[in-house]
Amino acid sequence: MTVETVFYLTAAFLGAALGSFMNVCIHRLPHGESVIRPRSYCPGCGKNITARDNIPVLSWILLRGRCRQCGERISFRYPLVELATIAIWLGMALAYGPTLRALAGAVFFTVLLAIAITDARHYLIPDELSIGGLASGIALAVVTELTTGSPSIVPSVAGAALGFLLLLGVGLVGDWIFKKPAMGGGDMKMMAMIGAYLGPVGAVLTIFLGALAGSVIFGPISLKTGKMVPFGVFLALGAAVTFLLGDTLVDWYQSQFLSF
Repeated sequence: MTVETVFYLTAAFLGAALGSFMNVCIHRLPHGESVIRPRSYCPGCGKNITARDNIPVLSWILLRGRCRQCGERISFRYPLVELATIAIWLGMALAYGPTLRALAGAVFFTVLLAIAITDARHYLIPDELSIGGLASGIALAVVTELTTGSPSIVPSVAGAALGFLLLLGVGLVGDWIFKKPAMGGGDMKMMAMIGAYLGPVGAVLTIFLGALAGSVIFGPISLKTGKMVPFGVFLALGAAVTFLLGDTLVDWYQSQFLSF
């Protein structure tokens, strides 16, 4: 087995493990429960899930999507989240190789996925995800600057501050116009996390893309039903596009509108 194969298998294994943990976060954090204790349990009967029944993806397939103890159906969301996280970690490994860029992308996209699903289900962005993600973004910036010499700490901190302040400003203006809360604190803290990973320009581009996607995709639904827009979902989408294509989009914009 080659070193390259071991690297990709390790990335997939980490993705599977973190996907399983993200499922715990998605299920428990909105209810204020600990993600450490108790052990994983069946939502139907409350009995602990044994190690053999808690293998990412594989256990769900072998159990045919049901609890071994009570036969309660286990949501298809669990293996989907695990598969998506495996794809994130393996995809970053394939795209960027054994680099800090791959690690940053894998961690960033994993947190974005958990936030998007939680916000879509509960209209809530847990601080554990947003603030934890903010800390990881700044920590990775510190490691990047110390190991490569590339200026990363100042852009990370500046991006976090700008992302938070921009959404705070939008929220204050929206409160004044609509006479009711227009922006949740969770969205602001999420943008601080995004800015820590993407820097100031990336934060601005994320807000633009998120607002555009939210207006086009969810805007008509919101107008008909009166439902609030789960903005975290669209910020996550905008952040993912910015991470992958941000430089290309900024270069295109500059060439089209700022070239004289």
